[in-house]
Amino acid sequence: MTNVSPAALSFEFFPPNTPEGTSRLREVRARLAAFDPEFFSVTYGAGGATREKTLAAVLEIAAEGRTVAPHLSCVGATRESVRELLALYRSHGIRRLVALRGDLPSGMREAGDFRHASDLVAFVRAETGDWYRIEVAAYPEMHPQARSPRDDLEAFATKVRAGADSAITQYFFNADAYLRFRDDARRLGIEVPIVPGIMPIGNFTQLARFSDACGAEIPRWIRLKLASFGDDVEAIRDFGADVVAAMCRRLLDEGAPGLHFYTLNQSAITARILEAVGLPAR
Repeated sequence: MTNVSPAALSFEFFPPNTPEGTSRLREVRARLAAFDPEFFSVTYGAGGATREKTLAAVLEIAAEGRTVAPHLSCVGATRESVRELLALYRSHGIRRLVALRGDLPSGMREAGDFRHASDLVAFVRAETGDWYRIEVAAYPEMHPQARSPRDDLEAFATKVRAGADSAITQYFFNADAYLRFRDDARRLGIEVPIVPGIMPIGNFTQLARFSDACGAEIPRWIRLKLASFGDDVEAIRDFGADVVAAMCRRLLDEGAPGLHFYTLNQSAITARILEAVGLPAR
């Protein structure tokens, strides 16, 4: 059985759109808090599409006394809008951020004052010194817009050199992709923790759509197996939990510094995976 500090865990949520969603997320958060995560993170829509909802969720989590890392997307943002948000978060005692480029929303033509996530990281450092611990994204299977794996790795290194403290990867289902990316980063002199992003499998159609959009490969044998279950939700979840738990065990055995779960505002499958890995709730 793998043993790893519970502090190496983190869970990502998206801001709810309804009062019912807000209530459900409180229940999800309470259940996952039993695993003693290092932090929760909350996503953010580019151009401020979900800014107020993100802010509300972040401040509620912070008020519960939990460490929270708001996502900060720079696409469509101005220096002044980011400066205001940094000051607001700082005034609430928030010490952690996930700094991302983000995608330009439909209909928006202006990219804003920041071209790359590395520009955002450098700006946060210049404005706030070492107040924030900054997480950035990493792409073991290459960002879909990158020209080559080498260019993508160099872009990641630039973010780290701009001041990032650690990284969270895009989700994947091939542990070798993560391990190779981590080792390649080390050869470039990048020593920050690179935490694997983990996507629980609960809905094959949804997973396939997400994966096609973000460039995360579902290995053929997994895709075919999932497709063979048809509408059998329980079979999909049983198989998915086994596959993801086995990958998590290998990642931790190979020295991954922790696990970051893309929960999709649900707790049951993530909890099941953690228990199978040997990281039960406390």
